Amino acid sequence: MRKALLILVLIVQFSCFAQNKQILYNFTSIPQSSLVNPGADVSYKYYFGVPLLSGVSVNAGSSSFSAYDLFANNGVDFNDKVRNIINKSASNDKTQVNQQLEIFSGGFRVGGRESQSYISFGVYQEFDFLMYFPKDLAILAVDGNRDYIGKSFNLGDLNVRAEVLSVFHVGFHKKLNEKLVLGGRAKIYSSGANATSTKNSGYIYTGEGTGTNMYTQIIDSNLELKTAGIAKFRKDEYEGSIPSDIAHNTFFNGSLGLGFDAGLTYYFKDNLQFTASILDVGFIRQSKDVETRRYKGMYQYDGVNPIFSAVNEPKDIFDDFKEAIPEEKLYDKYTTWRPVKFNSSIQYSFGESRYDGECNCKVPDQRRYLNAAGAQLFVMTMPTNDPYLALTAFYKRSILEKLDVKATYTIDPYSKTNVGLGVSGTIGKFNIYALADNIFEYTDVSKANSIAFQFGFNFIIQDSKK
Repeated sequence: MRKALLILVLIVQFSCFAQNKQILYNFTSIPQSSLVNPGADVSYKYYFGVPLLSGVSVNAGSSSFSAYDLFANNGVDFNDKVRNIINKSASNDKTQVNQQLEIFSGGFRVGGRESQSYISFGVYQEFDFLMYFPKDLAILAVDGNRDYIGKSFNLGDLNVRAEVLSVFHVGFHKKLNEKLVLGGRAKIYSSGANATSTKNSGYIYTGEGTGTNMYTQIIDSNLELKTAGIAKFRKDEYEGSIPSDIAHNTFFNGSLGLGFDAGLTYYFKDNLQFTASILDVGFIRQSKDVETRRYKGMYQYDGVNPIFSAVNEPKDIFDDFKEAIPEEKLYDKYTTWRPVKFNSSIQYSFGESRYDGECNCKVPDQRRYLNAAGAQLFVMTMPTNDPYLALTAFYKRSILEKLDVKATYTIDPYSKTNVGLGVSGTIGKFNIYALADNIFEYTDVSKANSIAFQFGFNFIIQDSKK
């Protein structure tokens, strides 16, 4: 059982990728770029996304190993592969899954034909998972404590949170003048299921006692698991469908919260641009089906190493353990904070081109550059004091009037060789885009440390030519 649990932890570790959308950021021919910067310099008469297909993103990766390390058919014993992964992993290795599905979205200009004010709106579903690799617990699960007499196994390595939620949002942005664009977005969060176990502490220690085969075993525990929208699924009388019930809670009966995004675009010159955005500054008040399980106390056992079996069940030891570290259940509401994301970029445009016709990112007949290059910084808050950081260099090119490409090179905690590529094209009023990270790893994704892609379909309506 303990090895099965460990393997599950390792498999989840494959799906770790932060919420950095560096290809989408400031790719203004895509309407969804306003989701990562509400102050992006985009302008349409109006647009609307194809329901359920306007924004689909999937991310997977690992900070310390790949699927190949665990499942390669190379003659290495599976247990040895697991141990090799544990040995080269560190307790600060991060695991993060982020999946988003846009249910519907749209936007329109307000204030007349010459106005530069826009409203956008939509709903999207999101799944977040964050875990730090529990190295000490993994060692204990695989090898036990026989070879680690005198070592303390840190229970604080257990650090995980997960949530399924929907986000209802309305945004407004305005181009104040030729240099400055400001925007903001209000959000209502609806959490269908949440599990949070952070800031745990304690240790498991086995030391030598006096006499033959005598040991001192100490468990000092301060563990806590908070859940919302999940407790009823563990009850014996529950007969519903977990996926459908979570979906219902996510959109219609979830724990509610509030948040906001803000962003700007500023032009030092026509071809020199600075952008910045801050996203998901907000919280959720977990109030539906809440339950907290707490295991706090200290247990000490002195004597021979007990054999836990059905034949020789140490009932007294179990009773002493439960009394020393009791399971406490609480039903108080609690608050979770969304991971705050910060983006900023500097962009230099060159290769000026003028043409008559509709443009998919600017107002008609405005100065247009074929090329742009620059750098982007991404920062995200984490449960520990160390934030997630990523730095991206990018190049954009307008190949045709309505066909744009963007290439990125990103350095982050998961990879130093992450090359991404994005394409956005518009046929008539129909916009199609596809974005992919780590494109050189697609030849053998089992060896990749991170894979991410996003695609979508929109209808974009511009003003008729004057």
